[in-house]
Amino acid sequence: MNAVIKVGGKQYYVTEGSEIYVEKLNAEVGDTVNFDQVLMLNSKIGSPYLTNVTVEGEVIKNGKQRKITVFKYKSKDRSNRKKQGHRQPYTRVKITKISA
Repeated sequence: MNAVIKVGGKQYYVTEGSEIYVEKLNAEVGDTVNFDQVLMLNSKIGSPYLTNVTVEGEVIKNGKQRKITVFKYKSKDRSNRKKQGHRQPYTRVKITKISA
């Protein structure tokens, strides 16, 4: 079964056995999480969500992504140079079951 779910304001195309990286969830490693906001299942499309459809997943890892550098610069203005870094936290989830 194929599904499109919405998690953390983003949409993910998932199948059973696939692993996805989502925004940080309040769950520990080994916990089971349910995603109720299912937008599409196989070729059936909801408006906006399908009812009585859930996607279950198991949390594999919580962590942070690689560091990105944010550099802001305005030409001819030496006082506004700004260099920052950012590491976005994530949760890695393995999809175990898609039930309709």
